[in-house]
Amino acid sequence: MARFTLPRDLYHGKGSLEELKNLKGKKAIVVVGGGSMKRFGFLDRAVDYLKEAGMEVQLFENVEPDPSVETVMKGAQAMRDFEPDWIVAMGGGSPIDAAKAMWVFYEYPDTTFEEIIQPFSFPTLRQKAKFCAIPSTSGTATEVTAFSVITDYHKGIKYPLADFNITPDVAIVDPELAETMPAKLTANTGMDAMTHAIEAYVSTVACDYTDPLALHAIKMIHNDLKKSYDGDKDARASMHNAQCLAGMAFSNALLGIVHSMAHKTGAAFSGGHIVHGAANAMYLPKVIKYNSKDERAAKRYAEIAKFIDLPGSTTEELVDALIEELKKMNKSLNISSCIKEYEGGIIDEKEFNEKLPEVAKNAIGDACTGSNPRIPTQEEMEKLLLACYYDKEIDF
Repeated sequence: MARFTLPRDLYHGKGSLEELKNLKGKKAIVVVGGGSMKRFGFLDRAVDYLKEAGMEVQLFENVEPDPSVETVMKGAQAMRDFEPDWIVAMGGGSPIDAAKAMWVFYEYPDTTFEEIIQPFSFPTLRQKAKFCAIPSTSGTATEVTAFSVITDYHKGIKYPLADFNITPDVAIVDPELAETMPAKLTANTGMDAMTHAIEAYVSTVACDYTDPLALHAIKMIHNDLKKSYDGDKDARASMHNAQCLAGMAFSNALLGIVHSMAHKTGAAFSGGHIVHGAANAMYLPKVIKYNSKDERAAKRYAEIAKFIDLPGSTTEELVDALIEELKKMNKSLNISSCIKEYEGGIIDEKEFNEKLPEVAKNAIGDACTGSNPRIPTQEEMEKLLLACYYDKEIDF
């Protein structure tokens, strides 16, 4: 038996933010990030709609990129003090992910962070509040997923939390919010979405319900990401839908070791963070090469290549064409080809090599590894990470 879970209601298209005025409740807390939603007027509009719905509204602002355990606990305390029956999270993936985790500790104050690290181990939610997610970026799709990524900065580890309990009740996918994204964010979030869709399609738990979503998302992203990056508003709206479809696919089919590696390298080094979407973009071609030694995975990558009209008559040719096309996309979006070149070289080579065994071990233990077509050994994971650091070709 398998399970397929999505939000009960998903509102999409320009102007769908207005649906907030139809929510039924007494109190809503709005969780937002660093200011873009306020700066562009979307936060005020959301608050006005919620007040029009007859609700008292409180804000929890300034959730940082890569939200921390500490921020989650502060937000949960604010919720316990205010006692909302709606949690409305709006902005990029960070405030929505943070709000999902806050939700758990609001309803279950005695639960510890360590208790929910294990996948699908959450207590039953919706005892106090329902959840509405409104994305402003076109990548994470956290508005439709059973996932949240929270960072423990003391350990230097990003934890992917996974449980169908934290799939939002309502998602509002309004492309107007995404029109304000800068080009670099458009590129990184877009390749995050592409990775979601590709990993979902080759996942060991992919199924008839997830495959169409993944394939259609891949085609849309392949067609529209570069145009969106260049400022085309119609392409920007298309990408907002595409990333959501990719999210529907991966929330139910799960992911693979591109995400395992991105989670465990993102906050591991003192020079700075590797932005999640950029990490996925850099690692994806190497992981496809590694996974293609698995016959089923190779056939599925070949199916993707055919679906987006890439050249090749054999499975191997099609897999190679897909790898080259992704590299070409990265280059057109000004995404680095490897960790060594990332942001001009902020990740120190010596530190990377010193931490390699620990990072590799953590990546293998990541929640996303279990549904990857191949489960890497410690040696293989270290080779993969080195290939991603130096942009080396390795025959696995």
